[in-house]
Amino acid sequence: MPREAPYLAVADALCARILAGEWEVGERLPSRARLAEEYGVGRNVTQRAVDHLVVKGLLEGRAGSGTYVRRPRERLRMVRSRHRERRDGSPSLAGMKERGRANAWDSHSQVRVPAPEAIAERLAISPGDLCVNTHYEFLADGQPVQLSDSWEPMAITDGTPVVWPERGPLAGKGVVERMRSIGVDVESVVELPRPARATQAQANLLGISVGDLVLQIERTIYDTGGHPVETADMVIPDVRREVAYEFVVDHPQPLKPTGRPFEADSR
Repeated sequence: MPREAPYLAVADALCARILAGEWEVGERLPSRARLAEEYGVGRNVTQRAVDHLVVKGLLEGRAGSGTYVRRPRERLRMVRSRHRERRDGSPSLAGMKERGRANAWDSHSQVRVPAPEAIAERLAISPGDLCVNTHYEFLADGQPVQLSDSWEPMAITDGTPVVWPERGPLAGKGVVERMRSIGVDVESVVELPRPARATQAQANLLGISVGDLVLQIERTIYDTGGHPVETADMVIPDVRREVAYEFVVDHPQPLKPTGRPFEADSR
């Protein structure tokens, strides 16, 4: 098992002390030199640890003054639910206003991309079969909050107006609406969430540090026949967003009357 980078261990230790109230909001931390001596590491390690906590929003640097504890940034909530409101009129979790909802995105699509083996397995196609591959960067108030790498089999969309997810008459409308327009009805979505650490490429795009905690969600969308029509890998920075899942409870059917009259206990 790979050993944790020294700066992450120092960052975790400092974070625990901050959350425990050793230093209050607005209070200055000891110097880098003092922290390095305390933890038995080099100053470059404490510098990286402090920079890591600055990115996470726990600390802020003030030029010529030092590093101070700041009020932690609010984590925005991302709701995963297909039920936007309840039948009885009461608001569901997903029906409430989702703070920090992605309101812009950048995308780049390529057509006729051979499916890698892992993607082919998820799409129930053969490795090398042609797909449309789209990379997304989602923004909320100008801040990167999610990455997504989407794959669609060209056998489904080739020759149709919706082969490009972000072009044509239904650009940006999403998989469900695009597929419906060509006679493919979506019935279910399966998501597999897994915690992970940000890679260098992910950190660069999300504005976080390498090794920061992220949530990776492997999503696959199926039509009414159980055939996959799209699969995607989503990456969500833990420091920016929390993910909430909403499930609808299936209520049992009421018992049918037996037809026998009710007899009171006369004892």
